[in-house]
Amino acid sequence: MTVLIVGGNGFLGVELARQGHSAGVETAATFHSHPGKGAGAWHRLDLRNSANLQEVLDAVSPTAVINASSGGAEWAVTAEGGMRLAQVAAQRGIKLVHVSSDAVFSGREDLYDETSLPDPVTPYGAAKAAAETAVRLLNAGAVVARTSLIIGHGRSEHERLVHALAAGTRDGALFTDDVRCPVHVGDLAAALWELTLSDAAGVFHLAGPDAVTRHELGTLIAQRDGLDPSLLPTGRRADRNLPGGLRVHLDSRVTQKRLATRLRGAREFLRRQNPAER
Repeated sequence: MTVLIVGGNGFLGVELARQGHSAGVETAATFHSHPGKGAGAWHRLDLRNSANLQEVLDAVSPTAVINASSGGAEWAVTAEGGMRLAQVAAQRGIKLVHVSSDAVFSGREDLYDETSLPDPVTPYGAAKAAAETAVRLLNAGAVVARTSLIIGHGRSEHERLVHALAAGTRDGALFTDDVRCPVHVGDLAAALWELTLSDAAGVFHLAGPDAVTRHELGTLIAQRDGLDPSLLPTGRRADRNLPGGLRVHLDSRVTQKRLATRLRGAREFLRRQNPAER
């Protein structure tokens, strides 16, 4: 079995490649600007280019593809690129695991489970929603895996932001009214591999069980890393007139029952260890 990781040099992609290599799975990965480490072979891929996509799939001949790419709000990459990959994978009989986001939801509901329909309120959310809808229409055997804020080992953008804010090297604030369900990158990658290597199909939610504000998350990161949480500036997203849902609580309980991988909550994986526990 050969698995192609699209977006292999991103934060999640690197961990997927590392875990695949450690498990002895034959992997290849794609990059847009520069190759990363941990996969068997690297291929430059522009999801906006149909011919380039065909060339990469011809070269790798994957059994499955994990689309962990991040094109942000760029419609041609995130939406149309995801659609293009879904169509080609279906035509070639390749299993597709498409990583989506809680940004497909508005935050108007108390909880969002796997049956919830997308109602995005941002360009990024709309692009993600369009891609996952196409995946589900074009490829009945595909997996759509929605996740939330990805944290882990100090390397995520959220952890770097906390350090920069505490050091005073970056302006900004951590919102006290913006709620998400962070997940550890190691747990997320393990769950994605579990879904990839199984006969699973449909929509899955891969987020941690703890719903925390951005400020609570920042405080947990600061405490783990020995920083003073009082140095973190706070604010209210509602006061900034910024787009996006305030409280997006991704409910992963149904998915968790189907997984051997345990998705830990932020309060657990960011708990500062005592020296005796290390």
